[in-house]
Amino acid sequence: MSIDPLDGLDIVRVRAENPGPYTLSGTNTWVVGRDPAWVIDPGPEIDEHIDNVAAEVEQRGGAGGIAVTHDHGDHVEGLLALRERLGRPRVGARRYVADVRLGDGQRFGPLAVHSVPGHAPDHLAFVWNGACFTGDAVLGEGSVFVSEDLGAYLEALQRLRQLPLKVICPGHGPPVWDPKGKLDEYVAHRREREQQLLAALEEGLRGEDELLDAVWADAPPALRGAAAVTLGAHREKLEAEGRWPRPGDGTPAP
Repeated sequence: MSIDPLDGLDIVRVRAENPGPYTLSGTNTWVVGRDPAWVIDPGPEIDEHIDNVAAEVEQRGGAGGIAVTHDHGDHVEGLLALRERLGRPRVGARRYVADVRLGDGQRFGPLAVHSVPGHAPDHLAFVWNGACFTGDAVLGEGSVFVSEDLGAYLEALQRLRQLPLKVICPGHGPPVWDPKGKLDEYVAHRREREQQLLAALEEGLRGEDELLDAVWADAPPALRGAAAVTLGAHREKLEAEGRWPRPGDGTPAP
């Protein structure tokens, strides 16, 4: 468990004690501003974590609202408990138990809302005073698995890159003080995977396991399932572009 203020910004990271292959050092809950404060991703339902988030919010003058990047359990399990502790402030999300249904281009209090599909269909990012809260769309270290709509995900990353960002505040891992560099890295990583996948298809590989062995050999065993999900997203993109081999064809379609 850690509580870390960001230098020069009225933002605090409260990291939950739930480390693992998918959560890295733990899930980050972010508290921004004051009078009132706003919470991004309440995190897991761990008593100490809820206590720490609530204490931070209360010393900042109470909660204006709770924003949810996406409804994966490690980001929202503690939502109802935290909401009760804070006097039932509004919840903003694309789905889940939202009081306010959010979409691209809207605002939730002081937070600008950006749609970033890919990791999850309901995934949003929030921007406040040059800080971008990316949930699992961009992590502080490593890469993320993409479950669907890889093309839209890459387009969303490019749109975020055009914003005057000072820092990326991810759902897992440390803050990123070179936002453009990190976003470029993420786009380049997906492009590299795509080229590796096309090369494997050119060699005649078709099965999931052999494609994973060829293209995602660097994925640790605990993340092989996530790599398989990401392979599916790459396949859907290439099929939509007519670049995945047709049945019975030994080479990618033109």
